[in-house]
Amino acid sequence: MSRTRRNLLSLACALLGLAPAALSAAPAEDFYKGRQITMILSTDVGGGYQSYANVLIPYLSKHLPGNPRIITQSMPGAGGIRAMNYLYTVAPKDGTRIGLVHAMSTYAPLFGVEAAKYDPRKMNFLGSMDNTSGMCVAWAPSGIKTWQDMFDKEFLVGSSGAGSQMETLPLMVNKLFGTKIKVVSGYRGGNEVFLAMERGEVHGRCGSMVASITSTRPDWFPQKKVTVPFQIALERDPDFPDAPALGEFAKDARTRQILELVVAHMHMDKPVLLPPGVPADRVALLRRAFQAAVTDPGFIAEAERQRVQMEPVTASRVHEILDAAYAMPSDVVKAANEALNITGAPDN
Repeated sequence: MSRTRRNLLSLACALLGLAPAALSAAPAEDFYKGRQITMILSTDVGGGYQSYANVLIPYLSKHLPGNPRIITQSMPGAGGIRAMNYLYTVAPKDGTRIGLVHAMSTYAPLFGVEAAKYDPRKMNFLGSMDNTSGMCVAWAPSGIKTWQDMFDKEFLVGSSGAGSQMETLPLMVNKLFGTKIKVVSGYRGGNEVFLAMERGEVHGRCGSMVASITSTRPDWFPQKKVTVPFQIALERDPDFPDAPALGEFAKDARTRQILELVVAHMHMDKPVLLPPGVPADRVALLRRAFQAAVTDPGFIAEAERQRVQMEPVTASRVHEILDAAYAMPSDVVKAANEALNITGAPDN
């Protein structure tokens, strides 16, 4: 049984009493009949987020009363900050706009990113699509293979710009461990960085992207087209046992605490959320529909067929993770912010 199927079946058992719960008669039940929902993606077209949306949308519609049509709209920019600003301040607050965004964008206000004009704790999360870990991958012909190569060679990684984890995470590794990773910005999103790797423009990419690779480039890992010199995590992912985790190199408890804050967003990867101000009955309806969707046997089978890694996280757990991060001591937040170097990320 695959990891995706194990995780989703476990979640289904945990939510056994929630998913099939009968919806009481309420105005929210009638709201979506004949309506259209727009799912805002914080990435460019053709990437892993679109793959996740493609799997989720039919089942989310299935489990919503009225079975509304759901379309996607790509809104890339500043690592998800543009989409979050739109959802927080501009999007209709009636439940017809849903976001599927970068998890790191929910931490931008915590780190003082001036362009982030929102408080994610006031937004309404339906849950998240995955509980993952981060890594850096390198195109095999580049010759970048090991953690030691981060010190001995120049490792060029692509990025969509300040605020993106493709930029903040490698800069954090440089700051905390003295590596020589060089970030090349200007790409529209992760898919363009993957193409740049294939063309030899950059060596690799950093971030929480296992799912994006397995869904859009399923031959990369099995055929060893990319290497994993290290993982951006406290502990090794069992699926990549030979790649060391940064937690193994943390020189003291404080460095480990900074790492804990930096990687926290990966445990609520690809969150799905609503703007603040959406009527409570519609929020509750959408949360039930989301949980019913991600535990639907058809959804589980489709995720496996499309090689989309899923380990869904509940709305309450997402809010717990965020609350814990925002409650971190100010000195730890400051140190993490300095390591990530994301303050003042432009809203582009």
